[in-house]
Amino acid sequence: MKDDIKTLERECAKAIQEARTPAALDEVEIAYFGRKGKLTTMLRKVRDLPEKDRPIIGNVANKAKKELEKRLSERRAILEVEGVSFDDEWVDVTEPGRRPPEGHLHLVTHAIREITSIFEKIGFTRVRYPEVDWDWYAFEALNMPPDHPARDEWETFFIDAPSSKKGKMVLTPHTSNAQVREMERGELPIRMISLGKTYRRQSDVTHVPMFHQFEGLYVDKNVSIAHLRGVLDYFVKSFFGPDRMVRIRPFHFRFTEPSFEIDVSCGVCGGIGKTAEGEKCRVCKRGWMELGGAGMVHPNVLKAGGVDPSVYSGLAFGWGVERTYMMKEGMQLDDIRLLYKNDVRFLKQF
Repeated sequence: MKDDIKTLERECAKAIQEARTPAALDEVEIAYFGRKGKLTTMLRKVRDLPEKDRPIIGNVANKAKKELEKRLSERRAILEVEGVSFDDEWVDVTEPGRRPPEGHLHLVTHAIREITSIFEKIGFTRVRYPEVDWDWYAFEALNMPPDHPARDEWETFFIDAPSSKKGKMVLTPHTSNAQVREMERGELPIRMISLGKTYRRQSDVTHVPMFHQFEGLYVDKNVSIAHLRGVLDYFVKSFFGPDRMVRIRPFHFRFTEPSFEIDVSCGVCGGIGKTAEGEKCRVCKRGWMELGGAGMVHPNVLKAGGVDPSVYSGLAFGWGVERTYMMKEGMQLDDIRLLYKNDVRFLKQF
């Protein structure tokens, strides 16, 4: 069998050398290395040999196979180079070059920059605070004592780490931890806009486990609900367009009093709650899309930040960046999860 392998090796090597085109070389490869090829069939017979002969014949066969594979690779490289001809190709050296593909900023980054720019025009300064923070800043300083039922709605991720005097460590479920941290700096008045990642155990067409929020805080003497409504109207008209409508609904948040939820007319269905086909809008269901919460800063939160509530008052609001961008004019984005699926076909549109 050793002689048969050597004979087959010489035969295959000759066929490789005589191949004049890549296509011809492909035929040689199939004839010898294919599933039913001559060399493949020969190698299968090694396992039928007596046990004492298998190592010797197997070693000869493997060496032959490696040598032929090397010859095949070298011959293919030669034929591919020989097949390229520039004799008939005309080149215009004055033609401009082709620009390589370029990426661009993600939609969420565009949204964050636009939101920042809008609030900067009315004196809000962008700040950033930890996205992994102590329970004190995420809950307790925001008027939510330990074991208070109001904590349940945040569906928080807790960190497996040692506790401190400020409680356990959490992935921030909202950017409201920035409120007390900003007040602790002791620089009044405050006009801040905090943008960062937040985390909650949620996932559907309007929720993702990791999303971005922007938190606004205005603390000064004589701040009122009129200021809050003015700030909200200004942002909605600037970001969504002059024709979009906004409404506030009474609600309950532990860190504001009074509290409101903010809705904007749906940009997917035009605020009617139905699609063009007459089906219920899968995003808003009823014509309005909740963007987030707002209200007047609770006196207990002001105290936690070292601010005297008898002298100062404040307004605060917190909205999801992705959800807000979903409602932007012309977006027609009916599933927030598309933003993070990394589908280039989708991302290239923007």
